[in-house]
Amino acid sequence: MKYMNELVARYPVLSECIDDIIQLVTSIVDAYYAGNKLLICGNGGSAADSEHIVGELMKGFHLKRPLSPDEKKLFHEKFGDDGIYISENLQMAIPAISLTGHPCFSTAFQNDCDYQLVFAQQVYGYGKKGDLFLGITTSGNSRNVILAAMTAKLRGLKTAVLTGKEGGKIAGFSDICIKTPSSVTHEIQELHLPIYHAVCLQAEFEIFNKIV
Repeated sequence: MKYMNELVARYPVLSECIDDIIQLVTSIVDAYYAGNKLLICGNGGSAADSEHIVGELMKGFHLKRPLSPDEKKLFHEKFGDDGIYISENLQMAIPAISLTGHPCFSTAFQNDCDYQLVFAQQVYGYGKKGDLFLGITTSGNSRNVILAAMTAKLRGLKTAVLTGKEGGKIAGFSDICIKTPSSVTHEIQELHLPIYHAVCLQAEFEIFNKIV
């Protein structure tokens, strides 16, 4: 895997968790081909990471990802010049949703219900069997992320986590646990970014390289 090799070459410390990182890539690709999606959440800097990942998956990252000729033709036939404009500018996406946004929902739920379950509620509402849940928590003990992972498992989602070297409580509810080799929050976060960049690049390559 091209980008996995590059990741380890640039960050040798990540060699000990590369098998788990590859599992995450494979799970994203499998979910895509099965017509499923990725749900992501985290707190603080990890919330920003959740949004960042969606930004890399939902549009072209390294590849341009144009629509297929057949799709372009359908747009043209249905909508004329507007259809050409739409089809020439849309890009193929790897479906992903960050659960850290949606301020109207999240503030209403936290005010009316239980703030610890704000991610779990979205997993329950959005998630379906075969989807992939990714929780990001440097300690592995963020309760709202753990409760979301529990809900994901019960709903039949595959669960993955990006965390620190101890793994924390969430490791027990994860099918894939990427334990970044550090116990210091900012160091863990610094390593999470190259991990998920490489994951997004590799997933994009696996899915779209043959059609671009």
